[in-house]
Amino acid sequence: MSDKPKFAMYWAAACGGCEIAVLNIGEKILDVDANFDVVFWPVAMDAKYKDVEAMEDGSILLCLFNGGIRNHENEELAHLLRRKSKILVAFGSCANEGCIPGLANFSSPEEIFATAYHTVSTDNPNGVHPQPVTQVPEGELYIPRFYPVLKTLDQVVDVDYFMPGCPPESHQIAAVIDLVIQVLHGEAQLPPKGAVIGAGGSTVCDDCPRERNVKLIKEFKRIQSFDYIDPKLCLLEQGIPCNGPATRQGCGALCPQSNAQCIGCYGPAEGVIDYGARLITAFASVIDANTPEEIDRILDGIPDPAGQFYRFNLARSLLRANKAAWSVKA
Repeated sequence: MSDKPKFAMYWAAACGGCEIAVLNIGEKILDVDANFDVVFWPVAMDAKYKDVEAMEDGSILLCLFNGGIRNHENEELAHLLRRKSKILVAFGSCANEGCIPGLANFSSPEEIFATAYHTVSTDNPNGVHPQPVTQVPEGELYIPRFYPVLKTLDQVVDVDYFMPGCPPESHQIAAVIDLVIQVLHGEAQLPPKGAVIGAGGSTVCDDCPRERNVKLIKEFKRIQSFDYIDPKLCLLEQGIPCNGPATRQGCGALCPQSNAQCIGCYGPAEGVIDYGARLITAFASVIDANTPEEIDRILDGIPDPAGQFYRFNLARSLLRANKAAWSVKA
């Protein structure tokens, strides 16, 4: 058995982009192999849960946990990896905020299953739904129980560090890995527990080179509805719903620099209590209207307010979920 410190990575309720982002660090992945013994990474190696259960508590130095907690398997692995890991990192937007899977918190499990198993894209003539336990000739088959509300990792277990992004930028991942390796060699110190790593503390707007003139607008429109977008002027001040004012810096403002609005994948900036509330305030600041009716008309130009304001952050917001989800017993 290697005497190198142990590394683990787990994929819960997420799309897999975080795994790809780690591989996208290029030759830096060799530094991981050189400095760590990779003991659990199901997407990249053959590993069993029982192998992790057999390890001593605290024997894994670093675990990157990506994905939200959508079912009881996700939750069991969160508790297991918490016990076995000295440093547990909520890695990526899904583990930090719930991300796109967290938008399902606006719906009950029945509504989610109806969409998944009874819409035109699904061939399910017998109306089969997943069952936690199914009898087969060989015995009983079990699948994870689906929870009514998706939770973030730190709503289930204690988390040491938070690394946002959908996914985190590869150069940020490489920088964090470099820091951990320096710590192993006694050349650096870890940040305080609970810190956000691999990102800045301010907003995307601070990294965006576009000019802000505090221009007041008369309407919001989808970006594809514009015949011309000024490449130098703030997108929000052109009436394009841009989430930069509330979003944590870390990506380098890649979307606004490419003539696309920020959609908020790095989550709330430092000090933002509720992401959607901060965005509503930012949008209201550029509205040119004096009456409630005119304000409503302008805001109605945002076609999907829930998706605009809570696309990545619903599960971590003050709302968390709607009544349809909360009213269902786990």
